[in-house]
Amino acid sequence: MKQAVRETLILWAGLLLCGGLALLLLSLSPSRGWLHSQTGESALLPQIKGLTDIAGGLLRPRLQLAPQVVTAHSSVSPYGVNVFLEQEVERDKREKVVRMAAEAGFKWLRQEFPWEDIEVHGKSDFEDRRHEPARSAWDKYDHIVALAEQHDMRLIVRLSNPPAWSRAEGNEAGSYSPPDDFGDFADFAGSVAARYRGRIQYYQLWNEPNIFPEWGNYAIDPEAYVELLRAGAEAIRASDPDAVIVAGALAATIDLDGTTSPGRSFSDLLFLQRMYDAGAASYFDVMATQGYGLWSGPTDRRMHPRVINFGRPQFIRDLMVANGDGQKPIWISEMNWNAAPSDVEPRYGRVSLEEQAANLPLAYERIRADWPWLGVANVWYLKRATDLWEQNSQPEAYFRLLAPDFSPQPVYDSLQSYIASEGIQE
Repeated sequence: MKQAVRETLILWAGLLLCGGLALLLLSLSPSRGWLHSQTGESALLPQIKGLTDIAGGLLRPRLQLAPQVVTAHSSVSPYGVNVFLEQEVERDKREKVVRMAAEAGFKWLRQEFPWEDIEVHGKSDFEDRRHEPARSAWDKYDHIVALAEQHDMRLIVRLSNPPAWSRAEGNEAGSYSPPDDFGDFADFAGSVAARYRGRIQYYQLWNEPNIFPEWGNYAIDPEAYVELLRAGAEAIRASDPDAVIVAGALAATIDLDGTTSPGRSFSDLLFLQRMYDAGAASYFDVMATQGYGLWSGPTDRRMHPRVINFGRPQFIRDLMVANGDGQKPIWISEMNWNAAPSDVEPRYGRVSLEEQAANLPLAYERIRADWPWLGVANVWYLKRATDLWEQNSQPEAYFRLLAPDFSPQPVYDSLQSYIASEGIQE
């Protein structure tokens, strides 16, 4: 008995010694760099935890990414950025936004054409009478399209945000809620495509339909979204056969209650499968997802369906391949790390300005090196027209590349340098 106890104690001592030596080796600078390249973590203990997570992931089925299958809309410049040009009242400020986007090296502008700002007062009414004198609601958007052309940039136009008149409940149903009649949305989408035929090619129908509040105060409904997608896609293609339809970007979430409880969200992976089950594949040319890193960096290679990190688009890709849709690419609609100061709630994670500046070039490097099935990745975001988000201590403010007064943040400079030295042209 004593001999068995002695042998057990020796075994445990050996294991502890080996573990201590392993920790010592991992704590050395060369090892720390390798750990960061695998886990996206900067501190040692999270790095070690991340390494064990990666090891555990080896026990799960291998993802089928089929990189050789993609046939269109992937071999493009990946450099895109979200802008809010419709909120800039002054034309010269709009021009400056687009010019600074182009100077940073971006080739794509993801810009919303809010339905409520174009068909303002009623169906087929494109006059904006919120001002004196009244004006065409198209004027602002004509200017945005012209600016993109002037600076040799392509637009990804997001169509969403219905006017209150399109719902019997008005905005009581939620200002982002879908219209009562999807035919109204189709008519609007067709009107936009007809007006800009030959000038705009890429249309994204809706944004984050799997989370609250982007589907309003209703329960999340993948099948209803597919019906809206179908109506919009058919109308756009009828107006412009060369148009490319981008699906509404799915937000990464592990919530399972959204389809039964209003005010909740629903897993992006389950939402996408139900989209396919409802026949969505015919109604989009490009799949879209969000690409936020949240609490770990872009080199985080951990893969677990209930863990949200920068690698999550791979799960979306695997689902597409499993549903026979691997010829289509994924585009990232929004991508960044949040540099909120210490007195602002870190709702989206928190990094320093220096970490944010380092992360986005690394994200693009991973996309270019490892994900040939991913096309455009749009940074969230270039700038807002006002500092309202900052005044209200909203963490959303700190994804910015430029302050509202156009002051460049460190991440603007780092991306500009990266794209100039390593970027590819379309």
